[in-house]
Amino acid sequence: MTATNATDLLNAVDIEKVAGLAAKIQESPEVAATVWKASVSWDAGFQSAATIRDFAPIGSDEPVSMGGDDSAPNPVEQLLGALGNCLAVGYAANATAAGISINSLKIDLEGDLDLRTFLGLDPDGNAGYEAIRVTVDLDTNATPEEVVKLHEKVAATSPVGHTLTRPIQVRIDPV
Repeated sequence: MTATNATDLLNAVDIEKVAGLAAKIQESPEVAATVWKASVSWDAGFQSAATIRDFAPIGSDEPVSMGGDDSAPNPVEQLLGALGNCLAVGYAANATAAGISINSLKIDLEGDLDLRTFLGLDPDGNAGYEAIRVTVDLDTNATPEEVVKLHEKVAATSPVGHTLTRPIQVRIDPV
């Protein structure tokens, strides 16, 4: 069956495209090595915008309590959003591959961040999150066992989740 639009697909996911990419990578492993890019331009104060591919810029700002104008989410909030969005993709793809219909999916994320290092008050501390908690509210036709298996698969394969849970090299070069 060739679907003509998203409403014809389980969970609106074209799993044939995903399977096609996986097959192509099995055939030519070098295809798996990809590079993703973003470009951020500072506007004023704590406002900046990220441009990614051909999409409209994604704004960033700080809350008023931190000296910003609260015109957009701040970077640490965007990081939580990136993790949640990545997990949502994982649920959609893996549920579809398993033949599981998703009725609704809501992912709530929160993180604990101590501002002292960011503000220069504790130079030896951690400027990043100490912990991130994710709660997944999934309504599906799957059995409880299938849901557990789905949760495990999504957690084990999330690119953003893996990035956050292991050390990676980050190099910041001035021009």
